[in-house]
Amino acid sequence: MGDHKSNPALPVPIEKLNDNAGGIKAVIFDLGNVLIDFNHKLAAGKISGFSDRTPKQIFDLFFDSELTGLFEEGRISPGDFFLKIKEELNLRLDYEEFVPIWNDIFFLTEKNHSVYNLARILKDHYKLALLSNINVLHFDYLKKKFPDLFDAFHYIVTSYELGLRKPHPLVYQKTLEILSVLPKQAFYTDDRPELIRGAQELGIHSFVFKNMQQLKGDLLSAGIRIN
Repeated sequence: MGDHKSNPALPVPIEKLNDNAGGIKAVIFDLGNVLIDFNHKLAAGKISGFSDRTPKQIFDLFFDSELTGLFEEGRISPGDFFLKIKEELNLRLDYEEFVPIWNDIFFLTEKNHSVYNLARILKDHYKLALLSNINVLHFDYLKKKFPDLFDAFHYIVTSYELGLRKPHPLVYQKTLEILSVLPKQAFYTDDRPELIRGAQELGIHSFVFKNMQQLKGDLLSAGIRIN
């Protein structure tokens, strides 16, 4: 259920990481716009050439719509998702043509590299999890295109495997169970305030990600060593 171990061997046994019961024992990262940036407008613009809908209409369907939500929760298959998209947009593309456009929205920035390098440092001292609202096509694409992105984490929790999306409380509770920590023993960063609020309501130390400098400050304020 989304709790994949990363491939590289752990430098120390995970159960011994940061065994201070009174402090933070786990750090949870969001994926999109934290570890890798993305822009659905890239796909919307390309697909508009094969549809009678505008890029704005296509973007609204792709980003945070009910249909995309179902796909991110794994409630519809990639094939069924495409068929609904094709019908909704009167799309003049087949599945094999659609998928590369749908996936080609991700890019790495200097900010992303800095967050990744920090996560690698934290991995030696804390349990690390990646928690993402993401569909199977995007996740499989990222694993192939950016394979090193995931090796900083002990666990990966995805909405499409969990069957739920953030900010549903069970998403955070399941992640805490995977990490074997209490809410007060976890730190969480995400670029979307509404998703941070959902975690805060459970007692998780949660901070909106804005930039690397602020992230370091938030980590230090929670008593987390960053070197």
